Amino acid sequence: MRRQLAVIIFAIMLMQLPQRVIAEDMIMTRSVLAFPEAMLALQESIAAHGYTVSRVQRIDIGLTGMGYKTDKYRIVFAAKIDEIRELTDKAPQLTPYLPPKIAIFAEGDQTILVTINPKLYADIAGEAISPVFFDRWESDLRSIFYDVNIAR
Repeated sequence: MRRQLAVIIFAIMLMQLPQRVIAEDMIMTRSVLAFPEAMLALQESIAAHGYTVSRVQRIDIGLTGMGYKTDKYRIVFAAKIDEIRELTDKAPQLTPYLPPKIAIFAEGDQTILVTINPKLYADIAGEAISPVFFDRWESDLRSIFYDVNIAR
């Protein structure tokens, strides 16, 4: 059942990008922490990397409406507001994809984090934004995921 929920989360995230997205375009990690501790570690690492959590959205409400029993699925929206403003000014076509989102959900006594690789945004932005910008985002997200992965 949890695997089905993970598939639903992937589908939600993939609907935001062109059809050619495949699994290798995702950044994922599994933490041995229980969901509440992993969520705390995620938010702390996001802040430590200079980003702000703008919103945490529960997605389990819709899932429970479909018969699933869970309360441990969230989408975390995090960014640097000045960067988001700059990106939407220079490349308005990116607006629906911003801010970057991280799905976090429990699987047994562990927690999984997944996000879209920001390098994919470079294709959408075209020449309006340097790909180096998205390379930095990828590096930051991998570092944030690493922090959650090693947190105890």
